[in-house]
Amino acid sequence: MRLPADAALIVIDVQEAIDDPCWGPRNNLGAEVNIAALIAAWRAERLPIIHVRHDSVEPGSPYAPGAPGHRFKACAMPLDGEPVVGKTANSAFVGAALEGLLDGLGATTLVICGVLTSSSVETTARHAGNLGYQTFVVADACWTVDKVDLQGRRWPAEDVHALSLAHLNGEYATVVDTRTTLEAAAMARARQRWKEGRSRGQV
Repeated sequence: MRLPADAALIVIDVQEAIDDPCWGPRNNLGAEVNIAALIAAWRAERLPIIHVRHDSVEPGSPYAPGAPGHRFKACAMPLDGEPVVGKTANSAFVGAALEGLLDGLGATTLVICGVLTSSSVETTARHAGNLGYQTFVVADACWTVDKVDLQGRRWPAEDVHALSLAHLNGEYATVVDTRTTLEAAAMARARQRWKEGRSRGQV
């Protein structure tokens, strides 16, 4: 995995609403730790971070603005100056300012984490791939929930998660893990520092 110095970390919908019991059983219980590690690495390496916040328009949704669940979870709390993009659809590119913000940053590569793998993460990654971004999805920094199909069969969250990632990998995005992504982020900034030093005649 190789990242450019403008690789943007997109953190999707990591809000307290996702802990509401209405969602049912989930997988990847360590995902929040990995999300926090990615955010910390991007901050340390001074790479761009964009926080996506779901502003639900559905009556009674735990993601509705003003509801307690609308707040970001502690593991993904934005710092002052870090951009927050609100959305009302599944894709973060619909009805939001994400694409313009990425254009302003000059970002051509996206690293996506957050929730739900089978909903906003998958939809955003598909959209990003169709827009021409080089897109990575960090599998162990995402999670989803059980899903009941049209025949009434309940599919465990881990199976739903795996199938969503299989849909994405190789067509819309490349699926990676947190360890590999952290290493790539460190190398991206190191290469950038080397290039900057060389341009100043320091290398």
